[in-house]
Order: sequence, then C-alpha cells, then structure tokens
Amino acid sequence: MKPSESAAVEDALLENLRLELRRGGLVLAVLAQLRKEHYGYTLRKALAERDLAVDEGTLYPLLRRLESQGLLSSEWREEDKRQKRFYTLSPAGRRVVRQLVAEWRGLNDAITRILEDE
Repeated sequence: MKPSESAAVEDALLENLRLELRRGGLVLAVLAQLRKEHYGYTLRKALAERDLAVDEGTLYPLLRRLESQGLLSSEWREEDKRQKRFYTLSPAGRRVVRQLVAEWRGLNDAITRILEDE
C-alpha cells in the first residue's frame, strides 16, 4: 500500500471512530438538555451554545428514536403563529438520564486516569 493510500485508510478509520465516539455523547447531551422543554431549533441552539453543534439531519431522527424508545414526550403547540413540536424527558427518560450521567462520569474518570498514565 502506498503511503497516500495508507493515510487515506487511516483518515477514514479515524473519522468512523470519531463519529462513533460522538454518537454516544450526543445521546447523553440531548437527554440532559431535555430536562428542560425545548423544540428542535432551541435544542440545537442550546447545544451549540455549549460547543456541541448538531445538524438537523442528525438531531431530528435522534429525537424520533428517543421518543419511540419511551425516553421523550412531545407535543405540538402553536408559538409565534407557528406549530412547533416541544420535547421533554418522559419519567423513564428522567430515570435513564440520571443513570447515564453516573455511567458517563465513571467512564470519564477512568479514561482520564488512563490518559494521564501516558
């Protein structure tokens, strides 16, 4: 394999691993942010304000999936003369987000310790 081909394979692998890492964190971030009610645009804005930019093509399918899993509740309401779908955690979602936050913190602490050993 030529060096340029090797670099291309490595770049593709890195991108796939980066996306995989981001997916899990994104689920937790969305659930945590939805402890307060949001509609799609305000959710995207709140995440972006915390340096987590998410495009619509990622966010809306994720919201539908989390709702179908019973972790979110939503309702359509009119605001500013437009119909908007508002999302919030369901009771199950509140329980799950607490557990995921604890898991995230433990995992983050362990990884931080591992990285400090370098």
